[in-house]
Amino acid sequence: MARTNEAERKGIGPLALLAPGEAGLVVGLSAGGLVRRRLLDLGFVPGTVLRAVRRSPLGDPTAYSVRGAVIALRAADANNILVRRAPESTGATAAAPDD
Repeated sequence: MARTNEAERKGIGPLALLAPGEAGLVVGLSAGGLVRRRLLDLGFVPGTVLRAVRRSPLGDPTAYSVRGAVIALRAADANNILVRRAPESTGATAAAPDD
């Protein structure tokens, strides 16, 4: 339980908790075997920056932008990917001032 609290304090949690527009950094995978291999093959490797793009109308799956591709994952699979939320990752960008 102490480990979970420490992870929460550092802003680390499952990918499935990112809301559309939020960005994060992959810090690890909790899956093993073939699921782990497939997630790595899709680009969910530690150090990868990603963004939740959109969620389906029923809430599952969610589309994520990963290494230039958009990949849809079910929540069950996204829960196996641990991410650190990027600060101010709401997806809003500052507009350039008009000259």
